[in-house]
Amino acid sequence: MNTQKKILIVDDETINLDFFDLMLSKLGFVVDKARDGVEALEKVKRFLPDLVLLDNIMPRMSGWEFTKILKADVRYKDIPIIMLSALDDVKDKIEGFELGVDDYITKPYNFSEVLARIRVVLRNRELFAQIAVRESRLNLAEELSVDIKRSLLNFVKSIDDLDRTIEKTDKNPEIVGMTQHIRKQIAELDAKIEKTISEWEDLKKDEIGLPVLEDNFRKPMDREQE
Repeated sequence: MNTQKKILIVDDETINLDFFDLMLSKLGFVVDKARDGVEALEKVKRFLPDLVLLDNIMPRMSGWEFTKILKADVRYKDIPIIMLSALDDVKDKIEGFELGVDDYITKPYNFSEVLARIRVVLRNRELFAQIAVRESRLNLAEELSVDIKRSLLNFVKSIDDLDRTIEKTDKNPEIVGMTQHIRKQIAELDAKIEKTISEWEDLKKDEIGLPVLEDNFRKPMDREQE
């Protein structure tokens, strides 16, 4: 994993800010700090973190409020959040996940565990991003293939019109041979397109898409609510 990921630490306790700043910076992360949700929102705009390590209970704006605002903004809603909280009730955890946090760690915590959670969340986000790009490329390729097939059909129609014109006049062997050669090339290209589309369909059947991943992510939360 790229160790130059940017992490924004949000906590009203100076000792916590300094501790995480020191430890994460030593590990190669680029760190910025904020003392409450209001300052954190401004830092997000300037710093554009890859992850927010967020305390829940803070003055001016709590971690809950910060999360609601961030997740409602299309520019920043995909920034992952790990919430650190002294509230260890299951309902509090569920509320955090429903607001959009990626992980919820109750205090007191061990730094090694927090670091492991950070790495897992960053890795999962990278996976989601890769799958999103892959799906986008597959969809674009399918759209292009449909456009190409439509263009080929129009081209074949033009060849048919040319053949009918030739039938009405003296058949020029060179022109006839040219149209036959073009038809052969079109048929070969059409076969390649059909094969590619078939391979894409097989690939999409086997791949795990974003909706499936999101559904699997939500299942543990649903079970906790039952």
